[in-house]
Amino acid sequence: MTSKFSSGISKYGFSKGVACVHPQLDDDGKQVTILRSSTPSSLSTWSDPDCSAAVIPDGDMPFVLNGVPFQTWKDPPSRAQDWEVLAQASTVDEPAFDPPEGLASAAGVVIQEPDGRIWLVCPTNQFGGYEITFPKGRTDGKSLQATAVTEAFEECGLRVRLLRHLVDVKRSTTYTRYYLAERVGGTPAAMGWESQCVLLTPRSLLGTLRLLTPDTSVVQALTTLSNPQH
Repeated sequence: MTSKFSSGISKYGFSKGVACVHPQLDDDGKQVTILRSSTPSSLSTWSDPDCSAAVIPDGDMPFVLNGVPFQTWKDPPSRAQDWEVLAQASTVDEPAFDPPEGLASAAGVVIQEPDGRIWLVCPTNQFGGYEITFPKGRTDGKSLQATAVTEAFEECGLRVRLLRHLVDVKRSTTYTRYYLAERVGGTPAAMGWESQCVLLTPRSLLGTLRLLTPDTSVVQALTTLSNPQH
């Protein structure tokens, strides 16, 4: 497959002055220009659990990973109520959610592969100051769990199943509940316009990424979950 995106020069970072148009339109049906395109990794990185892998919109992907095929989700829900129905298929127990006054409710998802790697996104043009982050968004009338499932698809192109509550994090304008999830379908090459790159990173390397402070709290919660003795 020939990509209309430049491969760039810096590893998984931004190219120097290379602009391109995202293949997905924004919520208003308008084109989105990526000011500096991201750099995809080689296909071999996807099969190596010790390597970070990266894909750009419409980029090349292997056919399958950890027994789950990469295929475009052709009929994702189009209405909020349909996302609610889908979320019910993986409803998890969770504590009460009590956002501090002045902060909007939001939900995010930490998607983990059987090989231990974690999915992250690079927001288009570093929106909100985020170079790399976990998929998340405001509830906008949906339940927390439906929001998490929605954001996984819109920002990562992935269909996921929620596994458990992970952590609640105070951000600058939101109070965000994160869930641990597993991939059951979709493909990151079909990421929505809000993302210009999707990463799959070994959990041991999460601490080396340029994450903002709220996301380091998510990493800490994941580490604590993996090491219950602490």
